[in-house]
Amino acid sequence: MPTALLLENIHPFAAQSLREHGFDVRTMKGALGEQELIDALEGVDLLGIRSKTNVTAKVIDARPTLSAIGCFCIGTNQVDLTYAGDHGIAVFNAPYSNTRSVVELVIGDIICLLRRIPAHTHHMRHGLWDKSAQGSHEVRGKTLGIVGYGNIGSQLSVVAEALGMSVVFYDIEEKLAMGNARRMASLNDLLSVSDAVSIHVDGRPENIGFFGEDQFARMKQNAIFINLSRGFVADLDALGRHLNSGHLSGAAVDVFPSEPKKSGDPFTTALAQADNTILTPHIGGSTLEAQESIGHFVSQRLEDYWFRGSTMLSVNLPQITLGPCKSAARITHLHANLPGVLADVNRVLGARDINVTAQSLGTQDELGYVVTDVSEQPDAATLQQLRSFKGAIRVHVIA
Repeated sequence: MPTALLLENIHPFAAQSLREHGFDVRTMKGALGEQELIDALEGVDLLGIRSKTNVTAKVIDARPTLSAIGCFCIGTNQVDLTYAGDHGIAVFNAPYSNTRSVVELVIGDIICLLRRIPAHTHHMRHGLWDKSAQGSHEVRGKTLGIVGYGNIGSQLSVVAEALGMSVVFYDIEEKLAMGNARRMASLNDLLSVSDAVSIHVDGRPENIGFFGEDQFARMKQNAIFINLSRGFVADLDALGRHLNSGHLSGAAVDVFPSEPKKSGDPFTTALAQADNTILTPHIGGSTLEAQESIGHFVSQRLEDYWFRGSTMLSVNLPQITLGPCKSAARITHLHANLPGVLADVNRVLGARDINVTAQSLGTQDELGYVVTDVSEQPDAATLQQLRSFKGAIRVHVIA
């Protein structure tokens, strides 16, 4: 019986689905450190994580039988993707499932900050009745600047425009503008016109420290800042200075450079002293609807990979979409992207009178992936030959 380990409070549907498909499933509430993860992965075939567990090269080296990793979240920067692919481990994520949840939180943050709800709440809790319109604004007619116009940024664009906001965006890649949104030629151009700036960039290393003192200084007087993307993107010390000086009127931060491993752990930040801030514990995608959707989506990808060899929507392997195997067996062959591998696979099978009934090949960067349906079960000698090819990484048989 194959084994799956699910960490970090992944939605129960994932465990249920994997069990229904024949997996022995173990679950743990919190994230694990490197050595803890190595110990926990003994005998494990599939690993499910969220954003706090890091799968490093050391972990991969220590557990070579691990076949696939499901990131039950959007980001995958917590996994060494290249190293995993080079060692035959497929990685999947949920790029769309919590998009709406993140967008709704951003909209809520914008409304609350422009109406100074955090400051009014702070005053009420400290016995001060501060009934005033000073510094409070409607969102209608304000300009929202979206930095990063991917799945979340583009949907945020649509919802914000429906509320009457003007939307501008900046992205390093060419993106189709939604509705009346306008693409800005540079980040500085966006900052100069935006009443609210919301960050939605990915976790690539180039984005570390992407938004710092210079960018905050270029924001409009009394603008608000929102980051629900990655904790390492924004310089929170610089943000604090611009809040304290009165340059920025508010900020909402959901992600931090260093975050606790599990719920209930202590956490401190200097931003807690500012009265017009909204601080949330990385809950942008944490709605019951989103987590259930992610549980469905990623567990399905893992099951399709394990039982069909399908790599559809894998973030690190060549993508091949496969249906059920209708022959005696299916052989998957992951290898370095070298010439002649497909011919070599067919030569070995032909020499042993094993008929090929269907075959697919995909390549991506340095990797190649051949999936071959055959008329009979290959014996151990045949599989050993397939594994002996130059550049062979992982050969698996699905009956």
